[in-house]
Amino acid sequence: MKLESIKHVSAASTITEERLPFTIRIARSEADIRKAVAIRHVAYGRHVPELAGKLKEPEACDFDPTTTVFLAESKFDGQPIGSMRIQSNQSRQLSVEHSVALPSWIDGSLLVEATRLGVTQRDRGSLVKSLLFKAVLAYCRNVGVDWIVITARPPLDQMYETFTFQDILPEAGYVPMAHVGNIPHKVMAIEVATVENHWRALSHPLYKLFFLTEHPDIDIEGYPVLQTPSPIMETFYPLQTPAKSGFTPHLAGT
Repeated sequence: MKLESIKHVSAASTITEERLPFTIRIARSEADIRKAVAIRHVAYGRHVPELAGKLKEPEACDFDPTTTVFLAESKFDGQPIGSMRIQSNQSRQLSVEHSVALPSWIDGSLLVEATRLGVTQRDRGSLVKSLLFKAVLAYCRNVGVDWIVITARPPLDQMYETFTFQDILPEAGYVPMAHVGNIPHKVMAIEVATVENHWRALSHPLYKLFFLTEHPDIDIEGYPVLQTPSPIMETFYPLQTPAKSGFTPHLAGT
């Protein structure tokens, strides 16, 4: 599905189309996953070098059926320029739950945890990051996700605050996270169904980009239909577990 505006807007709203110098799509092969891995290794190397060394190869989580990897690629040379991964709690706990219990009010909700965000240092890195989030948000709306959960270290927590993510464990502060090298992170979340109205009410600076602009270069075709998680779920496995040789990747749309 080519991504139009993420919209349930009034007929009076003016929708514009914008072409991009890059594309965003769902990874569908091991080669795609390795492009995403290359981006995250470089990005984490700039900011979290102690973790980057463990991210040279795909992780088992990259190929899990509950995982979707988003990949941004330059139109000029086809090189990867950004990536983000989400994993749902449809059949297993989120990785963050290995380090901290989520608040009880979120129990029974369909959640995804967004991880491994990375972009290159090329021009438009900020735009790539914003539109990766637009793609993730549109995907989550389409498949019925209730909340997007993230963990963020300083100063990235401030970036997520600009997207109106809220600290859902304010009393806990920054908690060491096993799946990100035990580095202290804040646990934040955003309610998918309310983002559009919330941003409109705030006159959010990204409202037009997200909800009044069609981006044909963003393609989220092939998403699965998720269901509310069962009360009994498989336990999580560490995100840094290397993928086994010959491990068959989950392909979007299969």
